[in-house]
Amino acid sequence: MSYFLETLQSLWETSGLCNLTWQSCVMILISFGFMYLAIKHKFEPLLLLPIAFGMLLTNLPLTGMYHPELFDISGGKELSFGEILHEGGLLDLLYLGVKLQIFPPLIFLGIGCMTDFGPLIANPKSFLLGAAAQGGIFFTFVGAAFLGFTPQEAGSIAIIGGADGPTAIFVSSKLLGSGGYDIDTGTIALAAYTYMALVPIIQPPIMRALTTKKERSVVMTQLREVTKTEKIIFPIVVTIVIALLIPSAAPLVGMLMLGNLFKESGVVDRICKTAQNELMNIITIFLGISVGATTTADKIINKKFLMVIVLGVVAFCLGTACGVLLGKLMYLVTKGKVNPLIGSAGVSAVPMAARVSQKVGAEENPANFLLMHAMGPNVAGVIGSAVAAGVLLSIIPY
Repeated sequence: MSYFLETLQSLWETSGLCNLTWQSCVMILISFGFMYLAIKHKFEPLLLLPIAFGMLLTNLPLTGMYHPELFDISGGKELSFGEILHEGGLLDLLYLGVKLQIFPPLIFLGIGCMTDFGPLIANPKSFLLGAAAQGGIFFTFVGAAFLGFTPQEAGSIAIIGGADGPTAIFVSSKLLGSGGYDIDTGTIALAAYTYMALVPIIQPPIMRALTTKKERSVVMTQLREVTKTEKIIFPIVVTIVIALLIPSAAPLVGMLMLGNLFKESGVVDRICKTAQNELMNIITIFLGISVGATTTADKIINKKFLMVIVLGVVAFCLGTACGVLLGKLMYLVTKGKVNPLIGSAGVSAVPMAARVSQKVGAEENPANFLLMHAMGPNVAGVIGSAVAAGVLLSIIPY
């Protein structure tokens, strides 16, 4: 009888229920909330759902799937790959793809295979709008530093303003990679993908507040047709120029342009389809669930996480405003030929931000068709966010 009771006691003491804390319960409930947003409201479900489930798995006690201590290299310690391979769980092994900056560039490879740079090539001025929309990143970086965040934390928070999840993960995994910070990659990823999903809600009020009815009603002329030769040369030239100027941006920009070259060359259809479908889907699952695994209670249930959420939306709003304001300047310089609304598409949420520009413009003038004009700044924003990431990685020690 005593043996039976001891067995029951041992089973209870080694169960997750016995080791469940209130912090774990809160995190599990938060994961349910993100699952609800992904499933019910379709808020970036392709990544938010895996992130939410990864959050659930890592906060269930004693599962042994993720061990944050294995990745803590603060105090001069070195990352022990042998220890991770022998003692790590499933999510530890998958997280190596984030830690070693493998997954985000591969995501960019798939994005490149699906992106048409034609509108940007047809209207090179779109580069300026895409660059202006990155202003939110650098303004927020300065603001976060003044609020007491370390340069590494400030840079990781600021990149949320680019509205590009893989870029945010890439930058934060490098800057916060040594551990010992109050925020981590999972925190940044949650904020980034949440705000990307809220683009149709956040952007329109800013766009209307900064423009007049007359400006929003501007009908832009049709873009010229771009030749196949131009589309093939473009990714090669962009890769060379950016890699020479900002080498830190080469992994993201290089993979983006390689994917686009696959698409535009027309000679590697099988590779192109694999990169934009099977490969990208697999990497998306691995990236989401492993990033979600880093969202432990000590990183979420604190004051700094709330500050990250607030600064993230500030960065995104400032980026939108910077793009629209440069659009207004171009409207004045061209004497009314540029609709300022396309400037809001300079953030890197493709193609959602371009669709928002189209929708707001059509509300003022139903005959207005801004989508293709907005796609220029939108894809420029993808390049711009990668360049901004490279600048942050160049000026911040990690």
